Amino acid sequence: MTTPQRKLRFGAFYSLPGCHPTGWRHPDAVCETDMSFRMLADMARTCERGKLDCMFFQDSVAIPGSTAVYGGKAFREKNGRQAHIEPVSAIAALSAITSRIGLVSTCTTSYNEPYNVARRFLTIDHISGGRAGWNLVTSQAEDEAVNFGRDEHFEHGIRYERASEFYDVVEGLWDSWEDDAFLKDKKSGVWFDFDKMHILHHKGEYFNVRGPLNVARSPQGRPVVSQAGSSDVGMELAARTADMVFTAQDVIAESRAFCDDMKGRLDKYGRGPEDARIFPGIMPIVGRTMEEAQEKYEELRDLVDDGVGIAGVARLAGGVDIHSLDPDGPLPPLKPSNAARARQERIIAMGKRGMTIRQIGRVLAMSQSHRVVWGTPKSIADDLQEWLEAGACDGFNLLFAHYPKPLEEWVDMVVPELQRRGLFRTEYEGKTFRENLGVPIPRNKFTKNRVSVQVPAAAASND
Repeated sequence: MTTPQRKLRFGAFYSLPGCHPTGWRHPDAVCETDMSFRMLADMARTCERGKLDCMFFQDSVAIPGSTAVYGGKAFREKNGRQAHIEPVSAIAALSAITSRIGLVSTCTTSYNEPYNVARRFLTIDHISGGRAGWNLVTSQAEDEAVNFGRDEHFEHGIRYERASEFYDVVEGLWDSWEDDAFLKDKKSGVWFDFDKMHILHHKGEYFNVRGPLNVARSPQGRPVVSQAGSSDVGMELAARTADMVFTAQDVIAESRAFCDDMKGRLDKYGRGPEDARIFPGIMPIVGRTMEEAQEKYEELRDLVDDGVGIAGVARLAGGVDIHSLDPDGPLPPLKPSNAARARQERIIAMGKRGMTIRQIGRVLAMSQSHRVVWGTPKSIADDLQEWLEAGACDGFNLLFAHYPKPLEEWVDMVVPELQRRGLFRTEYEGKTFRENLGVPIPRNKFTKNRVSVQVPAAAASND
């Protein structure tokens, strides 16, 4: 028996108005994508036309650099990623005008309450017919703390402890009701089976939550959970919680090692290697010829602002004053960052390869340190196929320098080439995000075999 050919999966990663912070200056860039829902709706339809797995929205609950001086006024004025539509609200609205695409929003565990997060995402899952996803983050922007009554951000280890418990609460609330709990039987007068409602009674170090949630169980069991932490503690949290893991790798060997490590960690949590999909991020730049693709790449590279790039290095420097150093000199030893540990490790690795502060900043400012892949549809397909067949990924999160043209070029030029090779779907496999992503429906943790569907007489007086 022949083994079915593995297929690639793709998410469109949205960092509005573009993943290149000064890419908004490109002649084709539409700057209004930061706040225009009409344009988001058009792009959602484009994603769905291209059979992408999901739209994936990053988020922060602060303006970057608003309390720390990462380059001063010049940096603040040039960086296009400032104000944008709140993405949890956006995916709820997008769910009404799409039918197959998964809709993922980032939502921090550091500055929210589990009950509210559980309720919002499960509601969107019902509105969308089972297509919602929660990107679980702990917040890497230290500026967020002062918007929520704190003088400083939670320490890195504490953030992940809170996040782990936060997830446990959300998961338990999502399982408040079994799939067939609501009978709505007019003849008997029984609205729900009392024995299939589960009160969480969670009392932990960070949260006390009684439950149950007042939203029924998800059409796909639970909303899809994604996680982007690549530090050791982040990978451990992802192995326990995530259906989709977003990462940043430059070369096949490095990415394959990450995949092997991540999938090896799943076993200790009773999960199999197919229970989580791993998506490295890439920035694709597509041309009809290699010459055209190179011209596009160079144009975007030339739009990089060194001040913005160096400010990105400063944010990850752990308090080292990067701006006082020669930008064409080496990266100094850094103190551990309380922002993004894995991203800091990436810039340290660049420094060890001999890159200067300015050069590292340009990589950050071009693609948020993700791999840039430029070429023709054929050459890009060759590259992605090599990664897939090497076991270095399950798919990719696509970062676009600006919107909407690069997304349209991906759908109109690269997707057909991948479909021709049998590497990408021509139709969605199902109706829910989980079906299309190919990850299992989680079993309700409280489910037990029962016969009775009668509400106990004392139900009115019970919890």
